Amino acid sequence: MAVLLDFEKPIAELEEQIETVRALEEKGDVDVSKTIKDLEKKIDKKRKEIYQNLTAWQRVQVSRHPERPYTLSYIEHITQNDFIEFHGDRNVKDDKAMIGGFGALDGRTVMFIGQQKGINTKMRQYRNFGMANPEGYRKALRLMKLAEKFNKPIVTFIDTPGAFPGLEAEERGQGEAIARNLYEMINLKVPVICIIIGEGASGGALGIGLGDRVLMLENTWYSVISPESCSSILWRTWDFKEEAAEALKLTPKDMLKHKLIDGMIKEPIGGAHMHAEETFGNVKKEIIKHLAVLDKLSPDERIEKRIIKFSKMGYTK
Repeated sequence: MAVLLDFEKPIAELEEQIETVRALEEKGDVDVSKTIKDLEKKIDKKRKEIYQNLTAWQRVQVSRHPERPYTLSYIEHITQNDFIEFHGDRNVKDDKAMIGGFGALDGRTVMFIGQQKGINTKMRQYRNFGMANPEGYRKALRLMKLAEKFNKPIVTFIDTPGAFPGLEAEERGQGEAIARNLYEMINLKVPVICIIIGEGASGGALGIGLGDRVLMLENTWYSVISPESCSSILWRTWDFKEEAAEALKLTPKDMLKHKLIDGMIKEPIGGAHMHAEETFGNVKKEIIKHLAVLDKLSPDERIEKRIIKFSKMGYTK
């Protein structure tokens, strides 16, 4: 049984009914197949009703679902396991929160880079909860420059609660590392596609987020700050996180409306974790579609369009 979020309580109640009916079937010689089918139909209907009317805060919750696929899962499925991971920033160490390497996309070599969260407690600690240190961003930049050297497109997967805010990270130049990435990414000669697959928080997300195309999966968020942190600053408590989520306009629809991203990728009803294979397929199709368009532009044209796009953001007459 899948992990259900608090707003999915009606679905949990229906699933409990199915378990009760199945228990009755095991105790006696009773055919309950029709009852189970009816309940399953009700679950599908209820899930559709819920996911058609999600609030901003509920989308934030879906983006953090513990069963939601992470970067490595996308890369493995898109490349059909034809992926070679590279390690280290050639300066400090290998940051496990940031992964990257060359992979095959329908026979074409692509540089894939992204933040990686852990699937259990041990792996979350190993991956530092997807929060990269300066060496993670420097590794990402090293791989981007490597892709540029060999004229290979770059695809980044963004899923982080933010860059790691520890004292050592600041001492090693966290701000400078992210700023350097922004400067270098805007001038990359190869196509760059950035996809938010989960959380897109603050400079931690932006550090690998400047591309020719910036896309968001349907149940993700992208903002300068998380709803909880925003609430704690404005109201001195996390209790107003739902109001903060609405005010931040952090959903894909809000971001599209304000022309801060270039597109939204649909997810299956119930979220990416419900039908991961379908989600992987949707993401792959979008990457191929946008690369076909970007390939027609010269490096100078791509750089100029990239600069113009990001320069317009936040500017009003």
